Amino acid sequence: MNKPVWLICGTVPEADFPLCIGTWRVEGDFLEPEDVRLCGGSSPAGAVPRVPVRRGTPALAASAILAAEALGAGKPSVLLVGDCGDSRGSTALYEFLTGWLDTPESSDLKGLTFHYLFPSVDGHNRILMALDARQAPRPMLIADAGFMYAAKMSGYAARWDIFTPDAGELAFLADEKAPHPFYTRGFLLAEGREAPELARLAHEHGDSARFLLVKGRRDLVVEQGRVVAQTEEPCLPYMEPIGGTGDLVTGLLSAYALGGRPEREACLAAAQAARFTGEAADPTPATAVAELMPFIREGIRRTHEKEQQHA
Repeated sequence: MNKPVWLICGTVPEADFPLCIGTWRVEGDFLEPEDVRLCGGSSPAGAVPRVPVRRGTPALAASAILAAEALGAGKPSVLLVGDCGDSRGSTALYEFLTGWLDTPESSDLKGLTFHYLFPSVDGHNRILMALDARQAPRPMLIADAGFMYAAKMSGYAARWDIFTPDAGELAFLADEKAPHPFYTRGFLLAEGREAPELARLAHEHGDSARFLLVKGRRDLVVEQGRVVAQTEEPCLPYMEPIGGTGDLVTGLLSAYALGGRPEREACLAAAQAARFTGEAADPTPATAVAELMPFIREGIRRTHEKEQQHA
């Protein structure tokens, strides 16, 4: 297996799905293993099954793979394991990754994207310590979904480069007393506080990454607690009920970052490309996220055209 240059870490909701690392290809509505091995040894043929692209980490990975291909940015690798909520798969992934970061195979790593994992403060902190111990340059760190919870609860959120919260997750980051999103204080939303204020609060409390890509009716790029860019066009109400569109955005972000875009530019381009992808797909509320994947290349093309017009 080639040395990964970008690694997406996450889970699938299947208890017996094996812990594996490598590259995948997108075929229709599935991720098909391309150069994938079981962690801890070689993978016999058929040992790693294909994965349906419905939402969650498979949707993120599929969008990152297709976007990186469209950008000519190389190919991200995926560290994947099954976990149905009992934390066993996530615990195995944390343990493997902590050791793997100290091997030559990780020496060319430019970035890590963390997605749906059981939020373990211990697992999170062991990964940060493993990164600190490396001789190689520090990779860019992106966190979405449950891994943001672990980063906040650890007290080390500020060491991250990018978080990608939606409105509810942003409220959790802004509430310095909430140990979990379920316990976020109602006044944060009841008083009508807007996303820029919540982002500022999260930064002031040390519960934010350097950059936030806040996904919503308006997508905001926040740097050190201050909104520095935003996009809200095209406005696509039918995208809202489609499960996995946030995963699409984070996959696009990972691909742009893999391609060398600085954090601010990568965040804005990802948000814009997701909107253009949706517009090209012309979705309905019944559209599945996998049906958006064939339009990623067009979304990236339109984003490039818009950037050229504003250059």
